[in-house]
Amino acid sequence: MNLDELYRRYGPMVIRRCRQILRDEEEGRDAAQDVFVQLLLKRDRLRGDAPSSLLYRMATNLCLNRIRDARRRNTAPDSALVEQIAAWDETEGRTEARDLLARLFGRERESTRTMAFLHYVDGMTLEQVAGEVGLSVSGVRKRLRGLRASLRELEER
Repeated sequence: MNLDELYRRYGPMVIRRCRQILRDEEEGRDAAQDVFVQLLLKRDRLRGDAPSSLLYRMATNLCLNRIRDARRRNTAPDSALVEQIAAWDETEGRTEARDLLARLFGRERESTRTMAFLHYVDGMTLEQVAGEVGLSVSGVRKRLRGLRASLRELEER
């Protein structure tokens, strides 16, 4: 499938994902275009077996990076409410978790941020997250446990 066909088929999904994370129509469209630019630049490494998963993950990572970069320029991390992420109810949690995770993940590896976002914000199970990022369930669990520990450490400062 060429880039034009990928854009026609998966562009709306990528735009929705970017708008969902960034919560801004214009920023979402810009980010979605950046996803396809990255895809164009890395087309030699593209395999055709799961383009929707790849594009979904690329959109998530790109948007999280944009949020992280904006937060680095504007504010210091505030981790007082981190432990509440898992306890928040569905309605309140998604919005607050997005904001909180965006402020906190400037220090974490991109893959850890992606795992936390997929699990805590998108509500994916550990098994689903593991499949999406290509790790074992125990690997995902270990990363998320390490994330929580580092966040507790930040709170103690």
